[in-house]
Amino acid sequence: MRLEYEDFKKILNIGINLSTGRDRNKILASILESGMEITNCDASTLYLYENDQLSFKIMKTLSMGISRGVDGEAITDIPPVAMKEENVCAYTAIHREIVNIPDVYDSDRFDFSGPKQYDSLTGYHTKSQLVIPLENNENDLIGVLQLINAMDEDGNVIPFDKQYDIIIRSLGSMAAIELTNLTYMEELKAQMYSFVEALTAVLDERSPYNASHTRNVAKYSQILADYITQLHREGKCEEFFDRDRKEKLLLAALLHDIGKIVVPLGVMDKATRLGEELEKVEERFELLESLYEVDMLRGRITEEEYEKQIAELRSDLDFIHRIDGVGYLNNESYARVCSLSLKKHIKENGKVTKYITDKEKACLSIRQGTLTVEEREVMKNHVVVTEKILSKVRFNKNFSIVPKWAASHHEFLNGTGYPKQLTAEELDLETRILTVADIYDALTAIRPYKNAIPDNKSITMLKNMAEEGKVDGQIVSWLSEALKKEV
Repeated sequence: MRLEYEDFKKILNIGINLSTGRDRNKILASILESGMEITNCDASTLYLYENDQLSFKIMKTLSMGISRGVDGEAITDIPPVAMKEENVCAYTAIHREIVNIPDVYDSDRFDFSGPKQYDSLTGYHTKSQLVIPLENNENDLIGVLQLINAMDEDGNVIPFDKQYDIIIRSLGSMAAIELTNLTYMEELKAQMYSFVEALTAVLDERSPYNASHTRNVAKYSQILADYITQLHREGKCEEFFDRDRKEKLLLAALLHDIGKIVVPLGVMDKATRLGEELEKVEERFELLESLYEVDMLRGRITEEEYEKQIAELRSDLDFIHRIDGVGYLNNESYARVCSLSLKKHIKENGKVTKYITDKEKACLSIRQGTLTVEEREVMKNHVVVTEKILSKVRFNKNFSIVPKWAASHHEFLNGTGYPKQLTAEELDLETRILTVADIYDALTAIRPYKNAIPDNKSITMLKNMAEEGKVDGQIVSWLSEALKKEV
């Protein structure tokens, strides 16, 4: 048999397809299908070398309509082939040698009882075989390709032509090399993800209140990506997320708060306006009571004046305790804080003890939340730190956009976000998803300074933010729809 131009063209195209493959199952299926196409054979089995044995990976028999393992489904009902030389596939694997059998029923070189038993049970007739080892460029055994029953133009079973030996082995080697390269890529990717998981674990360990936030943002991002892809399949959305795009989104989600590693816990976990400062205030008020008692004992104030001062002190401290944890500070309370900041005790030697310091006044004057303006800036700076940290990481070309998405999750469509005041035109769909997922989890989660907000109310708040032009309203709607389907 003589190879024609079209045969070589076909072989070259197969080689190109193998070299551009990025899906392990597709590469494996391509090895088997390419071998069958080139040799015009009826059946084939691809074995992978795993745990010192040959496992069935893909099986095809055209004449019987059999196709198993092509999409990656495991073949578990057939035991692996032991590495014993009497089995032709094992022999090929052990000796890295091509075996070409014209007729298994006229050969005593190997134990063909298995194929013969299969034939008797199914009515199939196994005749010619071409068994080829699959090795990569490092001479590692990847597996074995077994081609069965070559056919002529009329469909008659014939022996495999010898010229196919080297061709199939070459293609097998190319495929094995691509599989090895793909394995290296997967290992590098796994290494990158393990590094990200380690950083996330460090962040989570710092604060019990933040322990699940990162993973929740990744979870909601995945829910959105899957739902958008479902809508695309239904013809309701132009956007979709393939495996690669979703991987990048989830990596950005896992990294979005990595800058919080440098945020002081006193800021990140600040449950009340004063936080750790409350203890100092309480100690100072104890001191003030002692100072007024000394004043009374030394005759600087009367007993009546002393009792009045003590009553006012305790009332002021009760007030401080009361407003320290309230969600919103009203005008009346704000005015009292301002008045309280002017109160002081002066000793005989002129030493002044203020009831509250300027820092404590700033904390108690916070209208909503628990952070001062300065503390908010420290907290907001985590996205800047995120960008700085990720700028030191060498992401490959495919993942190079991830740092930008991760560091932009506090930007708003109308340019009022931070740190760069980006606008809608500058914010990718992935960033918009991260923003909505981040806010949703922040609203529904329990924090030291707030209780969890119910899901439906959180969605309503996000819709209000969308009406203000801050977040993408379509994504909020998608999240609401997707979450209802999750229940």
